Amino acid sequence: MYSTRFLSHGLFHSKPSQFRNLSGRAFSTTVRCAKKQNNIPVAYYRGGTSRALIFHEKDLPASRAEWAPIFLGTMGSPDPNGRQLDGMGGGISSLSKICVVAPSKRAGAQVDFTFVQVGVKNNAIDYAGNCGNMTSAIGPFAVDSGLIDPGTSSGLVTVSLYNTNTDKIINSTFPVSEGEAVADGEFAIDGVSGTASKIQLDFVDPAGSKTGKLLPTGNTVDVFDGIRSTCVDVGNPCVFVKAEDLGVDGTMLPDETEAYPGLLQRLESIRRQATVAMGIAKTLGEVPPSIPKICFVSRPSSHKLLSGEQADEASVDVVVRAISTGQPHKALPITSGLCVSAAAKLPGSIVHECLSSRSGGRDELTIGHPSGKLVVGAKYNDNGELERATVFRTARRLMEGRVYWK
Repeated sequence: MYSTRFLSHGLFHSKPSQFRNLSGRAFSTTVRCAKKQNNIPVAYYRGGTSRALIFHEKDLPASRAEWAPIFLGTMGSPDPNGRQLDGMGGGISSLSKICVVAPSKRAGAQVDFTFVQVGVKNNAIDYAGNCGNMTSAIGPFAVDSGLIDPGTSSGLVTVSLYNTNTDKIINSTFPVSEGEAVADGEFAIDGVSGTASKIQLDFVDPAGSKTGKLLPTGNTVDVFDGIRSTCVDVGNPCVFVKAEDLGVDGTMLPDETEAYPGLLQRLESIRRQATVAMGIAKTLGEVPPSIPKICFVSRPSSHKLLSGEQADEASVDVVVRAISTGQPHKALPITSGLCVSAAAKLPGSIVHECLSSRSGGRDELTIGHPSGKLVVGAKYNDNGELERATVFRTARRLMEGRVYWK
């Protein structure tokens, strides 16, 4: 006879069953059958050098407080092994992301989206900042999923996106054909193999995404733990320090950065103090894990990339190494790239001090990162206000269907 009992995580049926082992001897055990897994409609996209599950907001519970178990379960977090093997995450911050999308009711926007950074080894659910890489996937998703009707003609479309994390508008321009976003193309970005269709992202009036100011502390340079730092808020807040002032090689690769004794701890201490100085948190204990990012910056020099290829000193304007949620980033977060482009045009800033001589007077800036290069642009008006920041990425729909969690 079956016995039924309730456990904290569901309804189980227990039934004694008899089996025989390899020697033929009988033994008994209890077989328990849990309830069916939960599931929800989802799409899975690569955006830039990141990947994320993208949900329609209408498919999620009305209360945001009920989203966390879904996000953690579908991503396979928390995973003390750091692999997220039991979910869709990839074991690093750039592959542990969620986007929630809905039609917009705001003037000047067609689509609202919320970015969520999901912890890998912990159960952190962070809504603090946006992800520039995954922003590149939102316009194509809106077309592919039917939120936006591009019509029957082929060509470029621009979709106006409102990011709820930063209260900012981003215009996404990309090609469509037969009602879908085009994936094929000749544009390549470092960190992603092959080529794809180019997506232009124009971040409109991007300064002050979380703090309301381009320079949140009011200073071009501050000092934390004796290290000169520049705090900038464009797209997402970011803190810049010189590799030279830290006494490290600015071209270190992520594994070297992680292994360097005490470096990540020093950078985290600076980041936390800068976060309070920027007004993002009131105390060191309230500092969110995902923003601000912190980067160490150096002048261009020839060095090895993650691919094993050699980076040419003359091919970039500045070298940047980013730390994201405590981990050395294998490329460069897009919003950090936007901060670099804005800070590069501020005389006296840490970034400006590290620019190569070839950088002067050009709108575009080429940033060297561990996987290669990122081209960004920043445009200030005559009043010194940042009008827009631009970056080019690629994105692709990988799958759509239903995702399961226990």
